[in-house]
Amino acid sequence: MRRREFVLATGATIAAPGLIAASKSGAQPAMPAFPPDFLWGVAASSYQIEGAVNEDGRGKSIWDTYCRQPGNIAGNANGDIACDHYHRYREDVGLISQLGARTYRFSIAWPRIQAEGRGAANPKGLDFYSRLVDELLAKGVAPMPTLFHWDLPQALQDAGGWQRRDTCDRFADYAHIMAEHLGDRVPRWITHNETFMHHVLGHVLGVNAPGLKLDMPQSFPVAHHLLLSHGKAVQALRATAKRKAQIGIAQNLAMVRPADPARDEPAAQAMTLYYWGLHVDPLLLGRYPAELPDALTATAVRDGDLKMIAQPLDFLGVNYYNTNFMRVSPPGSAQPIEEAPPPAKFKRTEMGWPVDPQGMTDVLIGLRDRYGSALPPIVITENGAAFADSVARGAVHDADRIAFLDAHIRAVRKAMDAGIDVRGYLVWSILDNFEWADGYGPRFGLVRVDYATQRRTPKDSYHWYRRLIAEQAGAVK
Repeated sequence: MRRREFVLATGATIAAPGLIAASKSGAQPAMPAFPPDFLWGVAASSYQIEGAVNEDGRGKSIWDTYCRQPGNIAGNANGDIACDHYHRYREDVGLISQLGARTYRFSIAWPRIQAEGRGAANPKGLDFYSRLVDELLAKGVAPMPTLFHWDLPQALQDAGGWQRRDTCDRFADYAHIMAEHLGDRVPRWITHNETFMHHVLGHVLGVNAPGLKLDMPQSFPVAHHLLLSHGKAVQALRATAKRKAQIGIAQNLAMVRPADPARDEPAAQAMTLYYWGLHVDPLLLGRYPAELPDALTATAVRDGDLKMIAQPLDFLGVNYYNTNFMRVSPPGSAQPIEEAPPPAKFKRTEMGWPVDPQGMTDVLIGLRDRYGSALPPIVITENGAAFADSVARGAVHDADRIAFLDAHIRAVRKAMDAGIDVRGYLVWSILDNFEWADGYGPRFGLVRVDYATQRRTPKDSYHWYRRLIAEQAGAVK
């Protein structure tokens, strides 16, 4: 796992949010009951599972380009085939249905709809997602499409990408198209996935597509335009969809802890400014944090932008993976703050990430404390972990993943008991998949994918989650 850093507005360089942990546990008390309408589900994204990158009129995305540059991806892997979901979606929907999931969060590949990010829609692309939605509904699974999970059409990137304000309008046009064609059947929409990560990893560190390394004045417009395009898309969806639907955005969030509370609080505060302040405050409060210099925000913010960004949300999607530990760098270091190793008490996933279920509870309570009445209901839109599975006689054993999911679902219930309005929980991911710069090494799935044969094998965690969903349904009858 390559080290991830980014430069703050202050000029400080920080390691980007780090990593999760799961620990094996002994016998647990029965899982507390969740409300009868609680939304149990799973998630995935287009470039990570679909494959078929050159079929049926799909245009090139920034990930197609980025993966072709040697050294960007572990093993020089790419998403050309991935899980071949484009051809195997019926099989995958069957697995989701047999799991008992009430919803499936997937993303739509923008370049499959508009090859160059503008103009008329591609009928074959629309047909694929229409067939996917119909298959889900026929199996009793509610579709939850995400409009953008990082696969920008390369033609738009060539024209300036998210640095250009025009991309916001192109995104709104795309949202209008999808609402026209799926809006009669989709009950929940998500505009963007993790604007923080796409901004920082893709446009500051350059370790994700499109691979840019911009300074803060250059990269701030990327963040602003991602958020502005969200607001425009919300308006387009509400104006166009043929049924009333709930609309949200999925943001990755973490508590940021000082490695040494007596010394490192400034480092933790700086990281929080980015995670929460830059990428959530405008959505819920209609303003950027006062700590951001006016000269910075003036590079992109125009009159009316913040009102557009702060469109009322029906829910906030929270992707939770970890707690971050930050510290002030030692004297003589090139940068004033840095990521610190987590305390030894935390166990780690295969990614090297420390597990902290309490951090999940703290994030949810922290949202209420920071945003108060401005906070909409919450859906956990991603939570999961990569572990080395044990494959024996056709079975896939992953006790660590089961322990991880059990602990984090209990952490959600703990937050709910404290008064937090959480409406759903989605596991990342239904399938092992292409894990961005880490290629096909880490496996996050409830279902193991043999990439050579495309054979799907439900893991022990799949069966555990299926039983949990069934028990919860029985518990509330």
